Amino acid sequence: MHKTRKPASASTPASATLPRRLPILLRRAWFGLNQAFRRQIAAAGMTPGQFTALRTLIERGDLTQRELTNVMSSDPNTIASLLSRMEKLGWIKRESHERDRRANRLHVTAAGKRKFASANPTALDLQARVLGVLTEAEREKFLAALEKVADACQTELTKMP
Repeated sequence: MHKTRKPASASTPASATLPRRLPILLRRAWFGLNQAFRRQIAAAGMTPGQFTALRTLIERGDLTQRELTNVMSSDPNTIASLLSRMEKLGWIKRESHERDRRANRLHVTAAGKRKFASANPTALDLQARVLGVLTEAEREKFLAALEKVADACQTELTKMP
């Protein structure tokens, strides 16, 4: 069941008359955040995907390519291409996995850590501005609820044949 918002007037946007739809809202939020971030870190010479990969590897430690693909909820080919570019830039290196000869561990180099450190204040500032429309209590509730929705989406994905 969905709620339809009040009819639009001269002072309310036309979208206020339509029911809220999860896919549209998630896409709009993701696209807006990604594009704003892309523009803001362009001067640092990196993309949002590269930043996210570096952040994930720094926060979680060395991962395999498959693990990084899963954590970033991306396509394996997209991650492979991203990692190849990052390796050529000297931001990451691949090291042999200690137990699986078919896999490599991804390691952030000193240059990758510096690149991440140069862009991280921009990311934190953007996040603070975007989440700043919510009170601190609302932010925590929102992020917890969004995590539940993301987990439910992943559960549905694993059910697919």
